[in-house]
Amino acid sequence: MASKLGSNLIRNVFSQIHKRFLQSSATLSSTPSVPDIRTSSSSSSFTVQFLVDSCGLPLKSALSVSDRFQLDETNPQKPHSVIQLLKSHRFSDTQVAKLIVKYPKILRFKVKNNLQPKLEYFVQNGLAGELLAQFIASNPSAIGRSLDSQIKPCFEFLRSFLNSNEKMATVIIRSPWFLQLNLNGIMRPNVDFLMKEGVPSHGIEKIILFGRVLTQNPKTMVYAVNAVKNLGLEPNAPMFVYALRVMISMSASTWEKKIGFMKSMGWKEEDILMAFNRHPYCLAFSEAKISNAMHFYLNTMKLEPKTLVANPILLGLSIEKRIRPRYNVLNVLESKKLIKSNIRSLLISEKDFQKKYVDQYIPKVPGLLEMYLGSKESKNIDP
Repeated sequence: MASKLGSNLIRNVFSQIHKRFLQSSATLSSTPSVPDIRTSSSSSSFTVQFLVDSCGLPLKSALSVSDRFQLDETNPQKPHSVIQLLKSHRFSDTQVAKLIVKYPKILRFKVKNNLQPKLEYFVQNGLAGELLAQFIASNPSAIGRSLDSQIKPCFEFLRSFLNSNEKMATVIIRSPWFLQLNLNGIMRPNVDFLMKEGVPSHGIEKIILFGRVLTQNPKTMVYAVNAVKNLGLEPNAPMFVYALRVMISMSASTWEKKIGFMKSMGWKEEDILMAFNRHPYCLAFSEAKISNAMHFYLNTMKLEPKTLVANPILLGLSIEKRIRPRYNVLNVLESKKLIKSNIRSLLISEKDFQKKYVDQYIPKVPGLLEMYLGSKESKNIDP
């Protein structure tokens, strides 16, 4: 029914255009009651009607697409076969419409020699079922890449480090630009250099999972690796790949600025480097986050600065959502001489913290759970 109404509306649109074309003396200044179309050609009419009827596009979107893309009305079976193939791979109507708006030229693809082999290859390498439809609808340019010269070489390269379809799917969905990257000019030289420097294969796997690290210019990679090594981390160290990720995310000037900020917070340079080697992400946190964390740990919790140097991960934990609720609970329990708190209590998982420090003390400390969850009843607990 909706398709028939759409077809009738389109015919009315072209009928009006045809009449206006014949009435050359009529003015075109009045506001049209339907979207304007720049051409009244037969191919444009066919394209718009196909986009509405077979692809599910709204008329306005179909008109917009037809301005930059035309179908061959003498071969309507080709676009129909494309739509049928997509739906056989569980593309929803919404995903089909989204894909066509972004990448209409897929409707010109040859199914047997082009589109079908690509979709089947993606499926064989982990992008099966709904994952395939979600990936292609969100990254339509991926389907436009050459299967033999780009898609296959990229997948084969990644698979040499990733040993499962699940990891392959994770990487491609998270980092679709890998399929567009110059494999031999960027990715391969970067990986070859990292392996030559001594980064183990499991470290390469992590770097691939990071995504953007491997997209760097090889010269940038060389600089970052040498910078991390100069800070005391060897390529085979567990923290090296994380330090490399942080270093690549910063320019030299940003790095110097962050070091200067840490010094302004009272840290010595050797403490900064020690903390970085233990938890590289500590220097990736914003200055506001670090400042807020330092204030709470040093002034409210009264921790020693050396404790933060030894446990730099603390700088990245949410003060309001994680640390303060735990501190409130621990403070009450310690004041009642029920426990002797330690720094590990801030680092364990939420599940373990609640089990160890909340659940078992609820009978002895009414309102403890409410305090932990941030309820107003927390004010009713007396130390």
